[in-house]
Amino acid sequence: MSTKDFIEKDYYKVLGVPKDATEAEIKKAYRKLARENHPDANRGDAKAEERFKDASEAYDVLGDTKRRKEYDEARTLFGNGGYRPGPGAGGGTGSFNFDLGDLFGGTQGPGGTGGGPGGAGGFGGGLGDVFGGLFNRGGGTTRTQPRRGQDVESEVTLSFTEAVDGATVPLRMSSSAACKSCAGTGDKNGSPQVCPTCVGTGQVSRGGGGGFSLTDPCVDCKGRGLIAQDPCENCKGSGRATSSRTMQVRIPAGVTDAQRIRLRGKGAPGERGGPNGDLYVIVHVDKHPVFGRRGDNLTVTVPVTFPEAALGGDIAVPTLGGPPVTLKLPPGTPSGRTMRARGKGAVRKDGTRGDLLVTIEVTVPKDLSDKARDTLESYRDASPAEDPREALFKAAKGD
Repeated sequence: MSTKDFIEKDYYKVLGVPKDATEAEIKKAYRKLARENHPDANRGDAKAEERFKDASEAYDVLGDTKRRKEYDEARTLFGNGGYRPGPGAGGGTGSFNFDLGDLFGGTQGPGGTGGGPGGAGGFGGGLGDVFGGLFNRGGGTTRTQPRRGQDVESEVTLSFTEAVDGATVPLRMSSSAACKSCAGTGDKNGSPQVCPTCVGTGQVSRGGGGGFSLTDPCVDCKGRGLIAQDPCENCKGSGRATSSRTMQVRIPAGVTDAQRIRLRGKGAPGERGGPNGDLYVIVHVDKHPVFGRRGDNLTVTVPVTFPEAALGGDIAVPTLGGPPVTLKLPPGTPSGRTMRARGKGAVRKDGTRGDLLVTIEVTVPKDLSDKARDTLESYRDASPAEDPREALFKAAKGD
């Protein structure tokens, strides 16, 4: 964030908390905003994405005790448009000589007022430390900071079995990296010159009102601090180019369709020693002709004959990638009943497995032999004269 943003943005207002809010209140407010405006839950909503970014930026400052203290002190000084001397500063009764340069340069020389510890006003190293942290003015030199690499997003399609058991898949990615042609210098000969505008710092100062100066990234060198004398043809002098690479990515067992996996440090390389970005992999899972998925459990529908359902017995049930299991079918099992084969489901996060949920489906034969028909008719005549739909009609009438 720029120095101007640090001073002018009201992060307390962004999070909707008072200025004396506790750390717990700040964290709670941020989590609520992040959950409501997260890009994954508001796809295509630019306003929600902007609110999410603002909340994250505010929490980066207010959630850090040291940065919050610096922010509060800076807002106190700059909140009304810059420093304005009070009645006792700059002359008049009770006045004292106050050099604004002391705020940034540490203590005053021996001949000045308020120079050493305990001097008038007490504006020694304390404020110097504050402004050094805010504006990166330590020692009077602004240094270009390391820059984190960009996050990269990719997609992969897995078979149903791979999603359940986990798999290592090759993933080809394209991301921004240091240009190989110029070794990241941006110069064809590898000898860029120091930017004359920012003198190699990557930042320039501008007036901020009240005698203070603020810093912004240098426009001429785009914050790099260097300018190519003979720009590299591949990266056009930027020092960055698109790099393609293939890497082996381990997809954990138990992933589900449309799940988004984050792999830390596997994104684009950082700049100037900064950390790599992250890789986000969106997983697509193909359907299986036999098995389905319900959380950590697998599902399968098993057909049984009418005699098996009526009389009971042992039935063989297939499992995913393993030998069949035998389930004992109780006599009088109705169609649609679900039975459970424990430990034959998908892998959980703790390494254990879910269950296989077996739904019984009673099949009705389309063609009957004369003997089978005679037997069924004899069964019908021998069975009690019950109407299986009687309760249905009573319920429909409200009885």
